[in-house]
Amino acid sequence: MYLDVVDLRDFYAQPLGRVAAQFINQRIHEHWPNVNGLSILGLGYTPPYIRSMRDRAERTLALMPARQGAVYWPSTGASLTALVEDDLLPLPDSCMDRIIITHLLEMVDNPADHLREIWRVLTPGGRLLIVVPNRRGVWARLEQSPFAYGRPFSRGQLTHLLRDTMFTPVKWSEALYFGPFKGRSPLGSAKAWEKVGGRFWPAFSGVLIVEATKLMRQGLLAPEGSRVTSGFRPIFLPAPNLPFKLEPDDKG
Repeated sequence: MYLDVVDLRDFYAQPLGRVAAQFINQRIHEHWPNVNGLSILGLGYTPPYIRSMRDRAERTLALMPARQGAVYWPSTGASLTALVEDDLLPLPDSCMDRIIITHLLEMVDNPADHLREIWRVLTPGGRLLIVVPNRRGVWARLEQSPFAYGRPFSRGQLTHLLRDTMFTPVKWSEALYFGPFKGRSPLGSAKAWEKVGGRFWPAFSGVLIVEATKLMRQGLLAPEGSRVTSGFRPIFLPAPNLPFKLEPDDKG
């Protein structure tokens, strides 16, 4: 089950969404303090998390699942967004240095298929960063945020999933210890909750963040017909600020 892209965009336009993105971005920066000259790919709904990387990275792309829909991003200038089949990326092998996933793995039926495709396009020595809802956290239980939709993960489940798809977890972090409650008072104390929660009850964070590297012992066999030919290129959104939804049976 995918959330509509308009719901995701609207959440991050609200105070609760902006505060959530702020604390998650702090953790992302701790994982990747330097992205100068690198190729960055965001999968799922990632503009709130890759926006700050644009000026330093060599190139930045935001690929959004067809069943979710897409919005034009950034709001000015050339489009960096494209609609894709998220388990069949229109990219050549080993072309991206860093890949970040948000609002994707918890929504799909078979996360392993998507991670195998991500393995294909990630460079040797490249890094993958995954942000998913923590099944122990309150954010996975209250529907005020998109982190309550889909299937939350435990650290053990995510570790097994990564190892089964030839990734090795190298660093973990957590974020969102305050509750997903709207209102000035809860958001005003969010910073204090982040400090206290990270120290005393890290297992109950709202999201889990894991950085993984690509194993190179052997290649992963791609399903028949899944190889991307050199002539196939993503089609970027043509007009700014016009969100739209692509129906599942509409391939045009």
